[in-house]
Amino acid sequence: MQHGFIKVGAAIPLVSVADPQYNVDQLIALAHKAHDEGAEITVFPELCITGYTCGDLFTQQTLLQGAEEGVKRFAEATSAYDNVYIVGAPVYVYGALYNCALVVQRGKILGIIAKCYIPNYGEFNERRWFSTGYNLRTEGNIEYAGQSVHIGSYQIFHTGRYAFGVEICEDLWSVTPPSSALALQGAEIIFNLSASDEVTGKHDYLRSLIAQQSARSMAGYVYSSCGFGESTTDLVFSGKAFVAENGSILNEAKRFCFDAQMLYSEIDLDKLRMERRGNTTFATAQADLYPKATHVHTAPITEKECTLTRHYCRLPFVPQGDVLDAHCDEIFNTQVAALAKRLTHIHCSKVVLGISGGLDSTLALLATVRTFDRLQLPRTNIIGITMPGFGTTDRTYQNALSMMEHLGISQLEISIKAACIQHFSDIGHDINVHDTTYENGQARERTQLLMDVANRENAIVIGTGDLSELALGWATYNGDHMSMYGINAGIPKTLVRHLVEWEANNRYEGDIRRILLDVVNTPISPELIPAKEDGTIKQKTEDLVGPYELHDFFIYHFMRSGYSPSKIFYLACRTFEGEYDETTIKKWLTTFFRRFFQQQFKRSCLPDGPKVGSVSLSPRGDWHMPSDASAAQWLKECEEL
Repeated sequence: MQHGFIKVGAAIPLVSVADPQYNVDQLIALAHKAHDEGAEITVFPELCITGYTCGDLFTQQTLLQGAEEGVKRFAEATSAYDNVYIVGAPVYVYGALYNCALVVQRGKILGIIAKCYIPNYGEFNERRWFSTGYNLRTEGNIEYAGQSVHIGSYQIFHTGRYAFGVEICEDLWSVTPPSSALALQGAEIIFNLSASDEVTGKHDYLRSLIAQQSARSMAGYVYSSCGFGESTTDLVFSGKAFVAENGSILNEAKRFCFDAQMLYSEIDLDKLRMERRGNTTFATAQADLYPKATHVHTAPITEKECTLTRHYCRLPFVPQGDVLDAHCDEIFNTQVAALAKRLTHIHCSKVVLGISGGLDSTLALLATVRTFDRLQLPRTNIIGITMPGFGTTDRTYQNALSMMEHLGISQLEISIKAACIQHFSDIGHDINVHDTTYENGQARERTQLLMDVANRENAIVIGTGDLSELALGWATYNGDHMSMYGINAGIPKTLVRHLVEWEANNRYEGDIRRILLDVVNTPISPELIPAKEDGTIKQKTEDLVGPYELHDFFIYHFMRSGYSPSKIFYLACRTFEGEYDETTIKKWLTTFFRRFFQQQFKRSCLPDGPKVGSVSLSPRGDWHMPSDASAAQWLKECEEL
């Protein structure tokens, strides 16, 4: 599959206990289905050849011989495919019985993996029948199902494009799961064959365990557990299956289903490799690693064109679902804790903010109000300054005044028009030429006013610029680019809008809520160009640099996932299908990369500001890039889209 995605499958077949003939028929049917639907590797449940609940029948030669014949028949039935299948069977070798996973491709058994951790608790005490894979001190080849096959507990399989490892059920629950060692030795996807019985509350714990192990090992994790047909003498098996990646559950099966199931998703190898490259503790953990894995090479697996089934959020920075309230409150608390620390450290009890009536200054004001309330400082120590200029509209002007009044902060109004006219005259600039000098002159005049008032009041200037503006360089150097503490620096524009709306709906009511919601619905603009004849905003930021929902999507997947322009373009076209056509997405993606590289010099000298999420542009701790780095490689790829 293109763009670094690998389609994987988790199969849950119907089971007849101790009947390898029936079970293999079920496995073959699902193997054909997995092949037809493009899964490169498919994992089946633990001991799926015989069924998991055979009990003392595992000691019977008849069952063991039937299992071996069943594995041989399964291998022959799938010999025309280069797909890989992982099935479970009991294997008797060296005078002991092992609970094993068998990796099968093109009719060949590539390896046999013995389960390491054998449970001795609960209703199904596996130690009654099975030995631990750690007993396989002498790993080597054995004769099984008519083939010479390597057997051992730690094996990594290389396809030429990626590597994967296998562990079995209880291995995951152990203090040191084999998957951890396999991941550190190169396995990028882990497959788990399991037979996990159903106990109230266990499912949620298991789900969390799988997500956490995929995060800890920075790997894909594919899990399949047996379902309908296993004996219910004492236990019930509901048929659990998961596909996880680096802490996220991508897909999961429906439990308590009476039919066979196939679960699919796509593992993103590009993202996993980006995570591992950027995490030096991963490399540190590789030193003196034991036990060492045996490396096995598969036959090449044909890359198939498959439809991407994974969902990518349009607004990756915005909290979704049940965590919405908790995450929004946590973000505000992060801002509050940061600003409170800065104020107490410098023994400052006053701040100055420029209040424009726009989103960014509104968020900064709301967070500052929360901070002063927590520190039990009077809100009047917050000095809000509105500075109307040539492009200020009545809507934003009135909202700015009303907000300051309703929130009970100190208010100043200082027009910048006269000062800018004088300044333009001093430098010989025609005021009728609305160019960069005209715009930036206003921005710097506002910053000078804020700084000077802060000096007079023994206060600090709170910056209002957000992460999206910093990524695009959409700020005037030494104008709104500068402050004494940038409280919004870690928050992208789409999240700014959402936070203001959330705060309005959850902490305020009446007129102030109405005002805040009107701010949310106001077009984003620096208001540096005179308004239209009807008094509405003429200069709309998103008309000039592109929609922020696209840019935030680009920022997230470039910085957090390390994606190339072509992959970001592919995902954006799918995610925003019906909203933006490919030409539009390509245009703004090119704009993003051009501006991101060109404007690094502004980020290299940013004021301090709190990190809020996993993406940050701070030059001190997060994004280190020279100001003269070339964008040529990225722009070339954009041109070729």
